[in-house]
Amino acid sequence: MAVHRLYRATLNSIRGLSAALGTESAVREEMVLLALALPVGWLLSPSIGWFVAMIAALLLVLAVEMLNTAIEKLADHVTPERHPHIGMIKDMGSTAVSFALTVALLVWVAAIAVHVGIY
Repeated sequence: MAVHRLYRATLNSIRGLSAALGTESAVREEMVLLALALPVGWLLSPSIGWFVAMIAALLLVLAVEMLNTAIEKLADHVTPERHPHIGMIKDMGSTAVSFALTVALLVWVAAIAVHVGIY
């Protein structure tokens, strides 16, 4: 039963990612960034631990972007009209993405600083 549940969860995840890739340019851009970051991060990371942190930081951005997208889709479904509370909720989701991007930037800058010997 656990294998079946894992299989269904995996299918749900693939469907969700596919839907986001099909409708959200930010998700597509972040996936391209992640794909480019894999070899670049490998070359620039001072250690395997730094490489994992660098990629994990970008995966965090993608995860938060997916949550933000889900919030926006749900909000648009609930009320397609412009509503101040819905706008505020969407802005909060956008802020969360900005925070995740800042974390990723800090991790990458720190890793590169260690790699080039600045720190």
